[in-house]
Amino acid sequence: MLNDIYNKRIIELAGNIPRLGRLTDPDASATAHSKLCGSTVKVDLKMNGDTVTDFAHDVKACALGQASSSIMASHVVGSTASELRELRETVRKMLKENGAPPEGKWDEIKFLEPVRDYKARHASTLLTFDAVVDAIGQIEAKAKQPAAAQG
Repeated sequence: MLNDIYNKRIIELAGNIPRLGRLTDPDASATAHSKLCGSTVKVDLKMNGDTVTDFAHDVKACALGQASSSIMASHVVGSTASELRELRETVRKMLKENGAPPEGKWDEIKFLEPVRDYKARHASTLLTFDAVVDAIGQIEAKAKQPAAAQG
């Protein structure tokens, strides 16, 4: 039943999203958009080496996109690029392959587990994870460029 995916914790997370807004000088920005539902998440990321040092986001999404963005914003600072890539893959597998939800600091993602039965909701749930990994890729690509090419 659709009510299962909009459980009390999802509504609480969606209603209390930390780090809303934009960074004035991000190392990278990325946007993820779901054509199916129209949800959009824009993220700004700052990193020092492999570790996220600052994060902000503009979330125009359904409750599921808002809830996943809320979880991301609560724990992304201090996370590493490899941890965040692994997280995206774990959430994707949880939704699409019956995988287990992540544990540790990301364990609240378990509240999104009922979404796996609603394929039309997968994209909006994954937006924040896709955008963060995109921004990390941009930062890493810039770091590999010669200093003169960075402008």
